[in-house]
Amino acid sequence: MGFVPFHKDGAELLFHVISDCYEQRSVIVTSNLEFGQWNTVFGDARLTAALVDRLVHHAHVLAFTGESYRLQHALSEAKSS
Repeated sequence: MGFVPFHKDGAELLFHVISDCYEQRSVIVTSNLEFGQWNTVFGDARLTAALVDRLVHHAHVLAFTGESYRLQHALSEAKSS
């Protein structure tokens, strides 16, 4: 999540999927945005807050920092060529 904003219907559908899974199943979500920036993707602060609330409750949140692995790989390939 994070490259392209969701249409309203898509955001609501994702909310329903996450809501149906809440406390029933495991869910893995990856994003290049921090939770505080998700409203820019979904465009609805209340829906975003409810979605994030369900995702982070009982969650193991992993945050990665540093250079992009893909960028590092591309740069090393360019140097060796």
